Amino acid sequence: MDTEHARELLAAARARVEQALANAGVGEPAPDTEDGSGDDASELTAGGVDDAVAESLRDELAAIERAERRLADGTYGRSIESGDPIPDARLEASPWAERTVEEQARYAQGS
Repeated sequence: MDTEHARELLAAARARVEQALANAGVGEPAPDTEDGSGDDASELTAGGVDDAVAESLRDELAAIERAERRLADGTYGRSIESGDPIPDARLEASPWAERTVEEQARYAQGS
């Protein structure tokens, strides 16, 4: 993949994730019910979902940062596991990909 195109994809991904984190509103209280009592169960559930979404976004941002470092050091587009090339189609879909599809499947099964 062309370095400049990879840089553009990563910058767009970073902007999307940073905006999503800014918009997440994690930690904001849920609105009260009509009677003003609030709903503790739904507040806890919403807070848990918000926390999970924020954690996922932070993980994605960290992966983008690692990809930016690989781009800077000339190893972008190669698997961190085997050194094999990561197909451009995979990098187009997930510019922060660290492994080939097969390697990622094995890695995910081991987690």
